[in-house]
Amino acid sequence: MPIKNRFAELLPEIIGWRRDFHRHPELGYDLPRTSARVAQLLRAFGCDEVVEGIGRSGVVGVIEGQEVAAHGAQGPRVIGLRADMDALPILEQTGLEHASQTKGKMHACGHDGHTSMLLGAAKYLCETRAFAGRAIVIFQPAEEGGAGARAMVEDGLMERFAIDEVYGLHNMPGMEAGHLGVRPGAMMASADFFTIRVIGKGGHAAKPQEVTDPVVISAQLILALQSIASREVDPFDPVVVSVTTLNSQSEADNVIGNEVTLGGTVRAMSPETRDLAERRLTEVSHGVAATFGGQAQVEYLRGYPVTVNDATCAEHAARVAERVNGAVDRDVAPMMGGEDFSYMLEARPGAYLFLGNGDSAPLHHAQYEFHDEAIPHGASWLVGMVEDRLAAPS
Repeated sequence: MPIKNRFAELLPEIIGWRRDFHRHPELGYDLPRTSARVAQLLRAFGCDEVVEGIGRSGVVGVIEGQEVAAHGAQGPRVIGLRADMDALPILEQTGLEHASQTKGKMHACGHDGHTSMLLGAAKYLCETRAFAGRAIVIFQPAEEGGAGARAMVEDGLMERFAIDEVYGLHNMPGMEAGHLGVRPGAMMASADFFTIRVIGKGGHAAKPQEVTDPVVISAQLILALQSIASREVDPFDPVVVSVTTLNSQSEADNVIGNEVTLGGTVRAMSPETRDLAERRLTEVSHGVAATFGGQAQVEYLRGYPVTVNDATCAEHAARVAERVNGAVDRDVAPMMGGEDFSYMLEARPGAYLFLGNGDSAPLHHAQYEFHDEAIPHGASWLVGMVEDRLAAPS
C-alpha cells in the first residue's frame, strides 16, 4: 500500500480545492462557503449520503463499500475519518498568489490542507469502494477554540453513523514533508485556562506600609505557581503552568491599586495531572494571597481534554503509515498543544497522527503555508485506514 498512483493524478485538483479554501477562510462555526463547497463536492463524488448541519456547520459523507459485511463479522464495520475546516483570526503575510482575500482571517494551521486531503480520499473511496463496510468522512467546524468536535459528538455523530473507530491527522512543521508519526497513549495535552483576581488594599505608592499591595502578592504568586510543575509532578509526566497576562487596576506610577488580575493556561498529558494542577493552582493562589494579607479569587476553565490514542488503533495507524511511506515514527514526540479531536477519541477508539509539513513557518504564524507535496501521503494514509480496517473477508 504505497502512495497511491491515483493521487498523483488527482493532486492538481486537490491543490486547487486547497488553495480555494485558503483564499476564502472562515472562522469557528461560521463556515457557510466552506461547508457548502465540501457538501457540493461530496455529492459530486457520489457519496451515498451527505448530511449537513451536524454540530451546527459540520458536514458528513457516507460511502458504502462494495461488499456488505456479514452479520456478526469480527472487527469494525464503520470507520470515521475526520478533518477540520476552520481558519484563524490572523492577518496573512505570505504574499502568495492564493493568499487570503479576507483581511484578518487566514488558514494558518493547515485546515485547508486537512479538508482537501480528506476530500481527495473521499473521491478515491467513491471510485473504488474496495472495502467491506462503510466509510464516514467527517468535516468538522470550530477546532480553533470552539470545540466543534464536541458539538458534533453531542449532536449524535457516533451513534447516528454507527462509527466503530475514528482517525484523524494534523500537519506538523519541522517534520519531513509527508513523513507520518504516531504514538500510543497521550498525543496532545489538555488545554485549560485560568483567571486569578488578587485583591489587596490600595493607596499611595510612597506609603507602602499603609497598603496591602496586590502587585507584590501577584509577583510572589507567579513564582509560587511554578512549583506545581517543578516540585509536585513527576518530571516524566509533563505539565505546563504559564501566567501570560497581568493587569493592575492602577494606571499611575504613584498609585497602588486594589486589584491585579492574572491570566494563563495549564497544559497536562494525563487526566490525573490535570486534576492535580487545577487543585494546586487554586490552593496556592489562596495561600499566597492570605500570607500577604490579601485574597485571591480563582476562575478555572477546562478546555480540550488530553488527546489519547488507543494503543491498538495507534498500531493499526502505524502499520498503514509504514505501508504508505516505507517507514513511520511509532514514538513521535507528544505536543503540549491542545486538539479537540480528543472529544471524538473519548467517544470512540481511534488514533491521531502527525503529517510532516517540511521546513515551513510554525502553526498559527502569519507566514505559515501548508506543504502541498504532503497531500498524497496524507490522502493515501486516510484511504489506507479504510481499506485496512474494513478489508473484505478472505
